[in-house]
Amino acid sequence: MAVLEIKDLHAQREGKEILKGVNLKTGPGEVHAIMGPNGSGKSTLAYTILGHPKYEVTSGDILLDGQSILEWTADERAKKGLFLAFQYPTEVAGVGYSHFLRTAYNALSKSLGDQNREVFLTVREFQNYLKKNLDQVGLRQDFLSRYLNEGFSGGEKKRSEVLQMAVLQPKISILDEPDSGLDIDAVQAVAKAISQVSRKDATVIVITHYARILKFLDRLDYVHVMAQGKMIKEGPKELADELEQKGYAWLGITETSSQ
Repeated sequence: MAVLEIKDLHAQREGKEILKGVNLKTGPGEVHAIMGPNGSGKSTLAYTILGHPKYEVTSGDILLDGQSILEWTADERAKKGLFLAFQYPTEVAGVGYSHFLRTAYNALSKSLGDQNREVFLTVREFQNYLKKNLDQVGLRQDFLSRYLNEGFSGGEKKRSEVLQMAVLQPKISILDEPDSGLDIDAVQAVAKAISQVSRKDATVIVITHYARILKFLDRLDYVHVMAQGKMIKEGPKELADELEQKGYAWLGITETSSQ
């Protein structure tokens, strides 16, 4: 059974149809990349999967472990193991980063009821757990004393999202352009962090415009090309290299405004 399956998904925002029949199927432990030009609907797909209220599903379905999630709210989807790393993380003043992570971890653990998830009875126990994950994503320990995303650099924000993925251990991790706005060294570091925290039983979906971050991942199972609200091509990891060499024009698609 697929962990996540999207069937002929149509979705709109403010009356404008953006997703026009998306199909996607993943399995446990797989790493997928969704590529495509600006305006193809990649971010819209991510937001729709997570239940963003501004995106309305008009037809089709989204299944998690064979169960439709269309009626679930965003927080219900998160509690069932869906995670989205934002392209532009929001700064939240006054919310301590470590407190945020502990609250989220405990809420997710209670909801999932996974006997294999560690139980942390004290704040100190959880802090030690966080420090191990900090090392994996290349962040300093003083990072935990800061407010959520406040004053973070571009690279720190991206690594912060990957740290959340590492700590929360979701079933499905969707990373929306984790390489945007980063120089090549930062891209390589973020890719390494993603590879470090990816788990054998979890699914990772990386949404990106360029192939450069994909080169640094330890593994990549499938590449999907999205354009005009649909998946128009899929293949093995070599497809990403072909797109980097040829661009998107050879598939008969052109760039439009971002969605």
